Amino acid sequence: MGINKRITLAELKKAAQADVEQLLTEVHQAVDTAADGCIISGSEEAVREAMARFRQRVYEKAVQLKADAGASAFSPSDGPGQP
Repeated sequence: MGINKRITLAELKKAAQADVEQLLTEVHQAVDTAADGCIISGSEEAVREAMARFRQRVYEKAVQLKADAGASAFSPSDGPGQP
């Protein structure tokens, strides 16, 4: 049975901090540059796309952190048949 190493929320927050800032910048820009009276229709698509990119990047980071945590649980010197 494998070792299930966990990642912390703090680790994910640190890894995703730049992505959060980028998302907020993109949402701000989309909403702020939308024409008066057309805020939703003028920004919705750009915000949706920014959110999709954010979701993908953060999920990839979380999966990578989890994979890295699992890999660090095994010693490279502990090969098959080692005590």
